[in-house]
Amino acid sequence: MGGHPLYLEPRLGSRLGSLLASPDVLHPLVDALGSPLNVVVPEQIAANAERFRAVYTGHHLSGQVYFAHKANRSSALLRRLAATDAGVDVASLGELQHALGAGFTPDRITATGPKNPEFLWLAARTSVTVSVDSREELEQLATLVRAFTLPRVPVLLRLSGFEAAGVRVLSRRSRFGTPVRASDPLLEAVERHRDTVELTGVAYHLDTTSLDEKATALEGCLRALEEARKRGLRPRAVDVGGGFGLGYLAHGEQWERYTSALTDAVLGNRPPLTWGGHGYGLRNEGGTLRGSLGLYPAHRPVSGARYLDELLTRPAPSLGGRPLGELLVEHLYDLYTEPGRALLDQCGLTLAKVLEVREQESGGELLVRLSAKASDVALEEHGVLVDPVVVPRARRQPVSAGGGEPVAVHLFGSLCLEADLITRRTVFLPRRPEPGDLMAFVNTAGYCMDFHATAAQRQPVARKVAAWQEDGAWRWCLDDQYWPTTSRGGAQ
Repeated sequence: MGGHPLYLEPRLGSRLGSLLASPDVLHPLVDALGSPLNVVVPEQIAANAERFRAVYTGHHLSGQVYFAHKANRSSALLRRLAATDAGVDVASLGELQHALGAGFTPDRITATGPKNPEFLWLAARTSVTVSVDSREELEQLATLVRAFTLPRVPVLLRLSGFEAAGVRVLSRRSRFGTPVRASDPLLEAVERHRDTVELTGVAYHLDTTSLDEKATALEGCLRALEEARKRGLRPRAVDVGGGFGLGYLAHGEQWERYTSALTDAVLGNRPPLTWGGHGYGLRNEGGTLRGSLGLYPAHRPVSGARYLDELLTRPAPSLGGRPLGELLVEHLYDLYTEPGRALLDQCGLTLAKVLEVREQESGGELLVRLSAKASDVALEEHGVLVDPVVVPRARRQPVSAGGGEPVAVHLFGSLCLEADLITRRTVFLPRRPEPGDLMAFVNTAGYCMDFHATAAQRQPVARKVAAWQEDGAWRWCLDDQYWPTTSRGGAQ
């Protein structure tokens, strides 16, 4: 294995930890419903929403936490969230229909993303808040409202291209939103269409984990709200979008050790750590390291609700240097957030059965084939490196780092494609897996469970079940059969 095993242990909360310690539940589930199988834990999303709400309370803020529906298609998670005071952010006609059917009232729904006329019409018909990206989209919405004699629609103006102290801060352009410098025509369109739309506030969407960039954007939104008020408009909210992050790994030192070893492997200073020498964005050019590491920062001590808290304590230099949270309170602005991945922290896992464990003629890593496709376990699609937990078929404890004889393995999928790699990296396990064991991939609920799933080569897409604890035991039902009002899956 080229030295000590490079474990990347998953961070496990109490619910998922208890579920993984229940092989008598997990193995019969996979036997009955097939591999791969997605398991979601609805009670966890309610607990995560409470953590975000606690940050609002701590900063004396009003507003709403909107779950970014695109992160997971689960009906169970959505219905459980509908039983709380949280909202939902939808990015398609189907998601809007799903949210309405799950029990969300229109005042708890925002509509974002690219919109076709059908999506815009249903949003306007039901009076959900529409986040508009451009003047053209606003004009289209106003036309629909007039054509069908609909009530005024609440709208957010999504902005982009924020700057600080005259210097461009954002490192990447966004295809969403109107640049702040070009926002005057958008505000003029709002004034012109006052009979059809009501300006609720402004918003932004940034594909970044940088607190500095997001603080700059929030500061820019506060200035934009003041500009709107000068025009006689009455906006009352700012939507800071999502991107609060999620910490996948239990130990920061394991992450540092692995990324350092990966760099050494790319430079040829140690044996390869990936199939085919894949460098995750790094490459060796004549002994010089080039490129950049294209991985999600899997160990994040500040993420989720804590990330939001950090954002609100950041100062606003152009507004007197006062904390952003204080400025929101002082101006009586509501805060909207749209967590997706963060709200799904510890909300689910993906199970895949081990079909084959093969030794190579040349020795080295074991080749492990799973009853799953790479698209069913899309952790690496999102740059997330984290070890699976082995749930043995025989009566042994689930295999996590520590104890046993460690082995190095490559995890392959079930497609007839060389590229069907569950992980590109060599995975280190505390001991050898056996056919019939389950590989449990933890924390896949956020984007990595069904966002990329396909039925390639006529192989099935993973089914999904909801699980909850009742009277000290785990119970389950099919995902679309779960309702918070039923005794089996009732809110606790």
